[in-house]
Amino acid sequence: MSLRVAVAAPYKRAGTETIEESAFVVALSLDRDWFSPDQSKRLIDVAVGQGLLEHTDEGLRVTFAPSEVTIPEGFSPDEDLLSSPSVFERVLDSLVAAGIEKQRAVAGINELQAERGVTIETAAVLFAHRRGIDVGEEVRMTREILAGERER
Repeated sequence: MSLRVAVAAPYKRAGTETIEESAFVVALSLDRDWFSPDQSKRLIDVAVGQGLLEHTDEGLRVTFAPSEVTIPEGFSPDEDLLSSPSVFERVLDSLVAAGIEKQRAVAGINELQAERGVTIETAAVLFAHRRGIDVGEEVRMTREILAGERER
């Protein structure tokens, strides 16, 4: 929930659902003094990964109603917001949510990885896809990792 609050703050202040990335960074680092500029940029990556923000031609668009978020007085987000689950962890969570036992999923992913000689992320999305689980966002993230555009 505190990730949603931190993301909502710049939009509530601006009174809009789309702002430039630089305005977002300034709002969190200089105006609110919650994060450094680099940490604010990392927060953007995390929020995009969690589906709370999306990049558009106009800037960063929030995907929820910031007006419905309350920022408690004295609120200060934890720095642990800056770490997001890996692609593997996200896929594993989806598999478990779909009723597949965690140990069975990990074993199947590891077997597929060894069999195909692919990265753990690739094996995880393939394993999930074969079971009919929607991992479209994780497929995109895996492609970015393989292209060197994203860190694991």
